[in-house]
Amino acid sequence: MSKKLVITELENLGTAHRANRERVRNFIFDNPDLLPHLIDIVFEVDNKLSIKAAWVLELVCEKHLIWLLPYINIFTSNIHRAYLDSAVRPLSKICNFIAKEYNKKTDNPIKKNLSKKHIDKIIETGFDWMISNHKVAVKAYTMNALYIFGKNSDWVHNELKLILLQNIPKETSAYKSRGKITVDLINKK
Repeated sequence: MSKKLVITELENLGTAHRANRERVRNFIFDNPDLLPHLIDIVFEVDNKLSIKAAWVLELVCEKHLIWLLPYINIFTSNIHRAYLDSAVRPLSKICNFIAKEYNKKTDNPIKKNLSKKHIDKIIETGFDWMISNHKVAVKAYTMNALYIFGKNSDWVHNELKLILLQNIPKETSAYKSRGKITVDLINKK
């Protein structure tokens, strides 16, 4: 199977309605050998199809996060390149999935295979997203992932708290709400 098949599916995806995204996600489920092509397209950041590819990758990871593991180096090395908000939002959500799975008490493939380098790349990109002009959804998923990864690193919590306290007064009510929750969690630590 080829990248052209993935491109055709993405071109025919239509609007962002969940049913459309799930149709292409199911196509990837039926053809998992196409996942590397989907990931390639996600990181063709100047290609408008990268947005649709990111939407689909989010839904793939929502059900089969471990499918990302063979490509975790590619994912973590390239997430910083995404800049279109519609692509960054699903990537931030995937980072949140990774953080949540990593944080589980039981051993799991994410915990076993996610290296310090991978975590550091997610943290670094997360801080860039937090101080950039992204929408609240990106920042909400990101602050949660940073909070989780920061449990093992005081500097992450300190920096995250500083950013949140600086931005809460001037951000949207949704940001203020999520930011205050995160600051409270950091303070309870």
